[in-house]
Amino acid sequence: MPSLARPAVLFAVIAIMAAAGPGARVARGQAAMHRPQSGERFFGNILQVTFGGQNAEAYFSADGKQLILQRTESDSTCDQQYVVNVDGTGLRRVSNGRGRTTCGYFYAADNRIVYASTFHHSDACPAPPDMSRGYVWALYDFDLYTSRPDGSDLQRLTSTPGYDAEATLSPDGRRLIFTSTRDGDLELYSMNVDGTDLKRITHRVGYDGGAFFSPDGTMIVWRAGYPDTPETIAEYQALLRQNLVRPSRMEIWVANADGSNARQVTNLGGANFAPFFHPDGKRILFASNHTNPRGRNFDLYLVNLDGNGLTQVTTHDDFDSFPMFSPDGRKLVFASNRHGTVPGETNIFIADWVEP
Repeated sequence: MPSLARPAVLFAVIAIMAAAGPGARVARGQAAMHRPQSGERFFGNILQVTFGGQNAEAYFSADGKQLILQRTESDSTCDQQYVVNVDGTGLRRVSNGRGRTTCGYFYAADNRIVYASTFHHSDACPAPPDMSRGYVWALYDFDLYTSRPDGSDLQRLTSTPGYDAEATLSPDGRRLIFTSTRDGDLELYSMNVDGTDLKRITHRVGYDGGAFFSPDGTMIVWRAGYPDTPETIAEYQALLRQNLVRPSRMEIWVANADGSNARQVTNLGGANFAPFFHPDGKRILFASNHTNPRGRNFDLYLVNLDGNGLTQVTTHDDFDSFPMFSPDGRKLVFASNRHGTVPGETNIFIADWVEP
């Protein structure tokens, strides 16, 4: 998602890193074990993987041994892509340090990664959005790139002006799903991993983003913010012309992998985002602030595909989001403000998943 789209990374950066190329080692803390918060009955022990800076959107490799994440360490406030072992060792930058990156993902049996970057447009960090019109996300000029997990063999996958980002992979590793403004709106697209056979799979005015495939690859889940009055549509389109979007109202949707049979899952109000399928394929885990839509206390929730059975998973009183189950379904990685050394610090945690 947009690099400033995460409340987790809107705060001041606290670490400074010398400029270095892909593969550069960076300072890191020792992995630490924590107990769940009261009421977090789905969690066993929780391992803290990162320390300091701003860390978000961490996703497992297919073998479950590594994570790819975006991390802000320099005073430029720009995210770059990192890979780290699940025990917190071996943290290293794999993007080139230029521009801004977002949304990394492993594929090709963990031999390659895909992520979005702005460096083709400029080496500099793009300017943050103007918040004079309220809380908005910037839709930077991202394109999709692929490389080996060490950052070598960097190749560009898209070259359309505007926003191409939020890419994830089908379970068989054959197709990417991502969000793009190439047709004038924020829509979901699917294509082969080599960039061929591009297909648009959503067709409604509004923001479609953050899509993931179901474990069997037959369905997709995503967040959507659809304006539903002439006034809200006009406001949405006016912001879009300025490469901005307001994310305060989003709900969770599912559809077949080709976009057919799209249907709304949640109707909670507030911002509901970062959905990911439970390993059973029958439930969705997502982040929400629906209990206080004007606040930044996001918790994780489980819900059935039909929208019933809403169950709270996290109870920390700040930000918990970006969940992903490990390939074997036994662990959950997520980003959280818990145990930070300063207010707003966001780190990556891996919890043992326990079905009550």
